[in-house]
Amino acid sequence: MESYPPLIPYLVVRDAAAAIEFYNTALGAMEIVRHQMPESTKITHAHLVISDGSIVLSNDFPEMRGGKASTPEALGGSPVTIHLQMADVDSFWERAVAGGVTVTMPLADQFWGDRYGQFEDPFGHKWSVGQTKVSLSEEQLKEAARVWFKI
Repeated sequence: MESYPPLIPYLVVRDAAAAIEFYNTALGAMEIVRHQMPESTKITHAHLVISDGSIVLSNDFPEMRGGKASTPEALGGSPVTIHLQMADVDSFWERAVAGGVTVTMPLADQFWGDRYGQFEDPFGHKWSVGQTKVSLSEEQLKEAARVWFKI
């Protein structure tokens, strides 16, 4: 039986098999389980582990929702960003960029103490990745923000 963390993002994509292949190649995902519709290429459920986090995903099934597609592409984008916090963000970032993500915020050292960047995958899902380099006190963080935002 599968084991899941208490909170897990569930992604809907136009082509789950292609998404799984992409996440494996670009993000180093490990596939835990895949359930496919009988006599179809559509995937009804897949569980992947990326870094130390899990996602689940499936093909879009608009026929189950009154004909309405629910992928980020069909909805004009997604307001949700999936975040991964890790110990070696640089090598993860290099792999993701080489694998074909679209960089939306370059990986860089940030005022709050993390090395952080953002990208979008080919299926319209937004991701952020970070590695804490310096732990700041609340006062240090406020001062760093003042400098960053020129307040």
